[in-house]
Amino acid sequence: MEYRRLGRAGLKVSALSFGSWVTYGNQVDERGAIDMMSAARDYGVNFFDNAEVYAVGQSEELMGAALKKLGWDRLTYVVSTKFFWGLGNQFGDGVNAKNTLNRKYLMQAIDGSLRRFGLDYVDIVYCHRPDPHTPLEETVYAMHDMIARGKALYWGTSEWSADEIRAAWQIADRHHLHKPVVEQPQYNLFHRRRVEQEYARLYADIGLGLTTWSPLASGLLSGKYAQGVPADSRASLKSMAWMQEQLLDRQRNDIVIKLAGVAKELGCTTAQLAIAWCLKNPNVSSVITGASRIAQVHENMKALEISAQMTPEVMARIQATVGDAYA
Repeated sequence: MEYRRLGRAGLKVSALSFGSWVTYGNQVDERGAIDMMSAARDYGVNFFDNAEVYAVGQSEELMGAALKKLGWDRLTYVVSTKFFWGLGNQFGDGVNAKNTLNRKYLMQAIDGSLRRFGLDYVDIVYCHRPDPHTPLEETVYAMHDMIARGKALYWGTSEWSADEIRAAWQIADRHHLHKPVVEQPQYNLFHRRRVEQEYARLYADIGLGLTTWSPLASGLLSGKYAQGVPADSRASLKSMAWMQEQLLDRQRNDIVIKLAGVAKELGCTTAQLAIAWCLKNPNVSSVITGASRIAQVHENMKALEISAQMTPEVMARIQATVGDAYA
């Protein structure tokens, strides 16, 4: 495994990490969580990503139970969570319980996550989306206090604009507060502009790190949707029905079929090629992978070997194949 610094921070995370979105609490139970996290760990993965909203808190509970049974030394792994959406309707219509980054919500949210994880602290906490209704200074101070109280070690953002990230960093810098060190954006062959263009100045200017999600474009880049929606796929889940239109996009599926030819020449799957492509970006600290069964963990982890084989010529062929079919 390769380990990369989280932007300019001293923390090192595995280039490939393991996340729980969609799978935990939907396709994966406690036994599956233990088996897959153990398999990822065997490859050298030290970063495990989660969020309060995933399976309405159940994902954190499953990961926490797995960590307890696995019994790893706390210094050897990194856990993250994310706050914004809240826990749905379990708090009724509480106006401060969801879709916010105000201080009241954030300070309660971290305590709830720590209880579900069974941990004293999380390593990274993200603001899961920007909140235009809360003063940014309030959010920055709350995140600083979360770290100052020892409940988290680093903080960052997810799907914030470059201007929002820079503004938060400047507030923290001006008041000598803990600064955001990482952003968690979607990044894959079909979703690139934000990482490659919008954030371009932030890597050198403020040392922004990236832990990117959806390297397979929710499974599209695996090639399994070229002929429709498989019965055992995430898109077949009722809660994920909203994904089907993008996953069945004919133009992009035709591109994936062409990418399969490039993958075959490298001796890998299309999914491994897509993950390996994300790894080639030097600004990416870690590519978050997911799995609903252990075989997918093994397949995903092999992408690191494939990345080493991807010469500039191979990267140029991939670019030519995708063309401008990305956002």
